Amino acid sequence: MTKQLSGRELEVMKIFWETGEAYTASQVGNINPDISINTIHAVLKSLLKRNYIKIDDIVYSGTVLTRSYRPAVTMAEYIRDSFFHESTVQAVAAFVDQAESTETLNELKNLIKAKQKELEGK
Repeated sequence: MTKQLSGRELEVMKIFWETGEAYTASQVGNINPDISINTIHAVLKSLLKRNYIKIDDIVYSGTVLTRSYRPAVTMAEYIRDSFFHESTVQAVAAFVDQAESTETLNELKNLIKAKQKELEGK
């Protein structure tokens, strides 16, 4: 599996990761209407090929049968794998960029401070 996700791939994966639910392409489009349905189909095809998502079921979307997808990789797995394939600073920067609360950022800051004290004591 190629580890790095493009911006659009990451946007779509966040939709799956935030709820853990299975979605069809049209449902993804309803959740994020800024992405065109053609782009969503292309992104889902890419994510499926790269094993980030899997087919969950075949469901009706209106009167048409369509696939629903669910994540095959958790956000934690993606972040962990990013640490091994990019520099640590880049991986942490990406994580900080995705943080959605000051609590998360404060926890990270406290972890860094604790590690600094540990290293300074050696």
